[in-house]
Amino acid sequence: MTPPTALFVTYNSAEFIGPAVESCLRQHLPVVVVDNASTDGTRAAIPADPNVRIIANTTNLGFAGAVNQAVREHPAELYLLLNPDIELRNSIGPLVDALGENRHNAATALLTNPDGSPQKGFSFRRLPTMAALAFEVLGINRIWPGNPVNRWYRCLDVDPLQAQVVEQPAGACFLFRRVDWERLGGFDEGFYPVWFEDVDFCQRLSAAGGTIWFCPSVHVVHFGGHSVQKIELGCRQRVWYGSLLRYAAKHFRPLSRRILAATVALAIVPRIMISRAGESVRSKFQSIKYIWRLAWRCFQTGGSTEGKPGGKHDKPEQP
Repeated sequence: MTPPTALFVTYNSAEFIGPAVESCLRQHLPVVVVDNASTDGTRAAIPADPNVRIIANTTNLGFAGAVNQAVREHPAELYLLLNPDIELRNSIGPLVDALGENRHNAATALLTNPDGSPQKGFSFRRLPTMAALAFEVLGINRIWPGNPVNRWYRCLDVDPLQAQVVEQPAGACFLFRRVDWERLGGFDEGFYPVWFEDVDFCQRLSAAGGTIWFCPSVHVVHFGGHSVQKIELGCRQRVWYGSLLRYAAKHFRPLSRRILAATVALAIVPRIMISRAGESVRSKFQSIKYIWRLAWRCFQTGGSTEGKPGGKHDKPEQP
């Protein structure tokens, strides 16, 4: 198989994108960088190289929109989707081999901390259930990370160094085939600007009979969520809950969807009131009302994804 095209989506990623791209060039991978209107000099930090192509957006298309844009404009057989805050440490050959002869539809690597320790619970997870997301919303997984639901969801019950089929790899390193992107209709741009679009893609790939292979022999250093940390906390909360509710509306049965929507509606009040110290009460209640509205729509509706929470009709302000 031909080498994959490395695909980066950047948003104020100047601190990391240079070394990330260089690690791909050392493996002779063509690189496409889609910059979502960064203001910190990200584009200038991208190495000038004939094998690097930059798509400079004037507005933030969101993560899913930028990925779809890159795949449409730069045809290839395989794409290696990478976060800007990564560094490839060794050959990605085993990832490509996993997709050879149509054995698997996608593949992922072992994400490590800079000291080489594995990012257990993040490299791959199981597809979320209503209980797993409810425990996230309620903060139970923070208070009691070893609870059975969280152990199952984050695959803490399996060997993180064992090659195996996985359900939901982190979007920080995800090799996929163009043919699968086409048959699934690409990434869902309704998850705007970020979160759950990769989970949704994996869910739909699994439902279509696809499999994803985890290759622990491929090491990718992951420095951790730099872009999302630059989003203002209030916007970050609205985006995360909106995307979560959109995922529930698309993939959960009515009862599970309604339980999760009710959980969000109840949990959001103390979380916003406590987490956003120094912000006016009026501003906090505006965020609560926004998320309540999304939760109510998720509670009411099901099957179709049109106009669902977190979709383009419910865009929070751009980060």
